[in-house]
Amino acid sequence: MEGMTGWIVLGVLALLLLWLFFYFVPVGLWISALAAGVPVGPGTFIGMRLRKVNPHRVIMPMIAAWKAGIKLSTSDLEAHYLAGGNVERVVRALISADKAGIDLKFQRAAAIDLAGRDVYDAVAMSVNPRVIETPKVAAVAKDGIELLAVAKITVRANIERLVGGATEQTVIARVGEGIVSAIGSAISHKEVLENPDSISKLVLSKGLDAGTAFELLSIDIADVDVGRNIGAELQTAQAEADLKVARAKAEERRAMAIAREQEMSALVQERRAAVVEAEAEIPRAIAEAFRKGQLGIMDYYRMKNIQADTAMREGIAKPEDRPRGQEEPPVGGKR
Repeated sequence: MEGMTGWIVLGVLALLLLWLFFYFVPVGLWISALAAGVPVGPGTFIGMRLRKVNPHRVIMPMIAAWKAGIKLSTSDLEAHYLAGGNVERVVRALISADKAGIDLKFQRAAAIDLAGRDVYDAVAMSVNPRVIETPKVAAVAKDGIELLAVAKITVRANIERLVGGATEQTVIARVGEGIVSAIGSAISHKEVLENPDSISKLVLSKGLDAGTAFELLSIDIADVDVGRNIGAELQTAQAEADLKVARAKAEERRAMAIAREQEMSALVQERRAAVVEAEAEIPRAIAEAFRKGQLGIMDYYRMKNIQADTAMREGIAKPEDRPRGQEEPPVGGKR
């Protein structure tokens, strides 16, 4: 009886060990690795399970790499997986780079992948350059004519500068800036229309790919359209502004003249009022002189005769004040 119990315990332990073995070691994957010549053992799979690493995400890309002649270690792939990288994409990039003759190490590919770049797409772009089309770039030549240019940029990924290099948007912005500078330095827009390749040559010579993740292969002007006459519009706007300024200054001078005229009119009215007031005092002064005996009757009549004579002389001096048709009487009253 005790012997039967011991056999049962051994059987249970054997089944438990067998279950643990098949749980920790994916047998099908292990057989595939051995068939591909990848040196992995049960301990490798057990360690991956304990570190919570999916064996299929590591061993399958490793099998593909070994079959392509790239000897990768499980520790490197596992470390990249634990760092949050995409092991399959990195291995595909390494295989593509090896077939294309591009020197790409696993450490650099892993760094590119962890930096958020698609390393496989970068290798594909390095083998097969990509064409980027810029939006319409508006620039004005020295003669004031606006030109709208569209350029096609052929770029190739630079593996060495993928980590920390600028993106496509930076390349497009720099090329647009170069197009504006090239068109702006042209004497006439006709020169640009006759030789659009001069723009691409000038822009390409500036080394716009510095600090970017790409290498500029060519810049081709795909289309150039004539836009507005910016120079004429600016001159028209300037003329209108000058006209408004001149009108404002003329209105200011007119207002000042009106103010001076009103001021002089008020001064004249004030002086006339003073004269009238002074003239009003004359009869009072004459009456006072009569009462005090300072003025006699004959003196008063002589003064009246002098006033009448003065009025007559003023009338002779201003003939335009006489009614039309009235002639100046002859001397002595004879005609």
